[in-house]
Parts: sequence; C-alpha cells; structure tokens
Amino acid sequence: MAWVYILRGANGRHYIGATEDLARRLSEHRHGGAHTTARLGGVLELVASREMGSMAEARALEQSLKKKKNPRLALFFLTQGERRPVARDL
Repeated sequence: MAWVYILRGANGRHYIGATEDLARRLSEHRHGGAHTTARLGGVLELVASREMGSMAEARALEQSLKKKKNPRLALFFLTQGERRPVARDL
C-alpha cells in the first residue's frame, strides 16, 4: 500500500508527499531527514492522509494536488471521504 499525505508546519505552510511507509516518512520529516520540510518550521502536524492502492496511484494524486498550488483545495480533495478523486476532479 501507499499513502498521500499533507503536513502543516509551525509557520502555517504545507507539504504534500507520497510514501509506501507513512510512519517512517513522518519520522524522517520530524527528525530532519527530509530537507524539503525544513522550510516548514520546527513542529510538523499531519493534517490529512489517504491510503492508495499503489505507489503509482499515490504519486499521480500527489502531483495533481501539488499542481493546485492551494493547500485548502488539496486538503479538500484528499479528505473528501472515501470517494477517490477522478481525473476531472483534479
């Protein structure tokens, strides 16, 4: 299984990512193992996540969410229940 997730940093900025091991990846983010989240500030909060069937699906959704350039819209699409977004939604 794979995951798509959204983190929020202490400064209010967001990070969207995908991984096959959510617990490991969150630990890496929180302990400085991921330079991409250093810009978010000290405390990181997992604000949303969705389990996907494959890493390919997770990467596709991650890229679609990142293209939105709006964290609130990305959160909406990631958390809208069990309904999986289809291409026209993204």
